Amino acid sequence: MKKIWPVALCSFALLAAGASPAPAAELRIGRDALERTLKQQLFTGPNGRFYLKGTPRSACSVYADDARVAFVQDRIVVKVKTRARMGKSVGGACIGISLSPLAEVSMAPYGEGESIGFRDAQLLRVSDQRELNFLLTPFLSRQVPSSMKVDAADLLRKALEGSTASSGYQVSLERLKVHSMQIQGDSLVVDVDGDISVK
Repeated sequence: MKKIWPVALCSFALLAAGASPAPAAELRIGRDALERTLKQQLFTGPNGRFYLKGTPRSACSVYADDARVAFVQDRIVVKVKTRARMGKSVGGACIGISLSPLAEVSMAPYGEGESIGFRDAQLLRVSDQRELNFLLTPFLSRQVPSSMKVDAADLLRKALEGSTASSGYQVSLERLKVHSMQIQGDSLVVDVDGDISVK
C-alpha cells in the first residue's frame, strides 16, 4: 500500500499530553481530505487523469478525472467524469464515438486494524455502452475504494513528528486500533483507541 501523506484532521483527542494509554478517542477526517487522498493516489496521470485505456498520446483512449467525494447518509459517494474516444485509430485520429458520462460509486467505510478502508462498492451510475462499462466496472468497484484507504496510524505519527520542536516533548504513537465510524455532517468520525508515549 502506498504511504498516505498528511490529510486535514479536524480533531484528535489522543493528543492530550500524557495520555497513555488512551481508552477512546475521536478522529475526524473531512470530505476534502478523502477527496485529496483519492486524487493523490489514483489520479496521478497528466492533468490529474487516470487512463483506463490508452495513453495521452493515443488516438483512441478512455480516462477518468475530476473525482468528487460526497457523504450521503452513512456512505461515501465518489463521482468521476469519464472521457472516452472509442473506435479505430486511423491516421492519428479516432474513428468512432465520443462519450463523456458521469460515473458514480457508493462505498461503506470500515475499520481494518490501524487503517480506514472502504467496501461494499455499489455502482450508482455508469454508461449505456457495454464496452465502456467493461472498463468502468472494475475501476469503480476495486481501484477507487482501494485508493481511498487511509493508514490512520501512519497519518497520526506524521502529525506528531513536529511535537518535539513545538513543545519540547517527544510525543509518539505506540499503538492505534480503529473501531467504528460514522458520518457526521462533512466529516467521517472515527472511534479509535491507542497508546501515546511522552518523553
